[in-house]
Amino acid sequence: MSSECNFLFVQSTSVLSFELCVCLLLFIAVFGLWLTPGGLAWALYRAHSRAAASIPGPSGLPIVGLALSFTHHSLTHRTLARLSKAFKSKPLMAFSVGFTRFVVSGDRDTAREILSSSAFADRPVKETARMLMFDRAMGFAPYGDYWRSLRRISAVHLFGPRQLARHGEVRRGIARRVAAGAAAEMGREGVVRVRSLLHLGSLNNVMMSVFGKWYEFGESGEGLELEFLVKEGYELLGMLNWSDHFPLPGPFVWQGIRKRSMRLVEKEHRVKRANMIHQEGDESHDFVDVLLDLEKESKLSDLEMIAVLWEMIFRGTDTVAILLEWILARMILHPEIQAKAQNEIDNAIGLNKMVADSDLPNLPYIQAIVKETLRLHPPGPLLSWARLAIHDTHVGPHFVPAGTTAMVNMWAITHDEGVWPEPERFRPERFLEEDVSIMGSDLRLAPFGSGRRVCPGKSMGLATVQLWLAHLLHKFKWTACADRGVDLSECLKLSLEMKQPLVCKAFPRIS
Repeated sequence: MSSECNFLFVQSTSVLSFELCVCLLLFIAVFGLWLTPGGLAWALYRAHSRAAASIPGPSGLPIVGLALSFTHHSLTHRTLARLSKAFKSKPLMAFSVGFTRFVVSGDRDTAREILSSSAFADRPVKETARMLMFDRAMGFAPYGDYWRSLRRISAVHLFGPRQLARHGEVRRGIARRVAAGAAAEMGREGVVRVRSLLHLGSLNNVMMSVFGKWYEFGESGEGLELEFLVKEGYELLGMLNWSDHFPLPGPFVWQGIRKRSMRLVEKEHRVKRANMIHQEGDESHDFVDVLLDLEKESKLSDLEMIAVLWEMIFRGTDTVAILLEWILARMILHPEIQAKAQNEIDNAIGLNKMVADSDLPNLPYIQAIVKETLRLHPPGPLLSWARLAIHDTHVGPHFVPAGTTAMVNMWAITHDEGVWPEPERFRPERFLEEDVSIMGSDLRLAPFGSGRRVCPGKSMGLATVQLWLAHLLHKFKWTACADRGVDLSECLKLSLEMKQPLVCKAFPRIS
């Protein structure tokens, strides 16, 4: 009996030892993968390929990598800039988010190489973007004939020089309404809530361009539903969707992103079709009429047309409002710069005339203020949406395999003291001393991107911001509230917003 017990004990001990050895080996293997430069996704790629030398980068947390740095309200651009500096990998740094490989550059020359390369002609299409049909719109559609067709349609019928000039009076009229709204709110409540005022003005600016229709926003009606659509879509696209980066999405359905996206698409279809039906009986010829004509010619399907309209409305709304809020915050913090800008406007157009597009070339300091704000507070610090390597390629000396997501940290470039003297100082005069193009040719400051995927609406967006800023500075002196200052803390959603919405005072300068 004793010998049997000894035998069983030895046998069980041997089994236990074997299991411990297997667990230990698995632990060592996973730990080894985790310690690989760039983290788990890069380690798994190198495990089954003859990869060249590793791209430097952090391992991140086990399994998830740097996923937590991409969660809602994280300052991802600052985290990546700090890690690039720590790993001495500013030109190119590798990292993982779950099982997705990433590279990021905070160097202008490497950024130019990525953005102009045909290897990075596509964007990674996430589940939310696909469900919201953005994969059939210009932002996410794969590079090819369909994408070129959309680009040509938008360039000719929406963002071309003729359309920019034609829409000038609309932008001017909305600037007048925004200023009137500020005056009314100031008279009624003694303060101006800048963000909501600018957001609704910007949304109507896009709707007038696309549908030729003005919306009243209140407690009910089409305006309220449209406002919800844009806000919900903006939030969904700005969220990290865990199922995009892990092979088993089941455990992550708690986020509810898929369900929210489906509900949003149903509402979005209803609103878009209602507007299109409204327009068909109108004599005006806006962008929606162009799309309806193309639908009749079988060049665009119904769903493709809705996807294009949805993207135009969504992408054209937030950037203008967010940028103007940052600018007005800076004007309040730097009253001497505000006064200098107002003096330039007064000298250029006088006190009793309203600013027009034709006046903007005579307002170089206003243009410099816009550029300097784009440098310090770029709305898309990571150029909003990344690029996807469609085949194996090299970036500098580094091998980047197909399927890798590439990002450009524009915030890191615009805050690099090797590129910009005194990068943390707000000094618009630097752009009077040197003319720096911001349209994509100079990667020291390319807030609209560069290369094939440069923002097609950059000229219209810039003209809108400059015109509205000039009008708001001409009409009002902007100051802080006595009981609160101006908080420049950041919040990165889809765009880089002020964490605390700007609430301030606006005192009339002219009648």
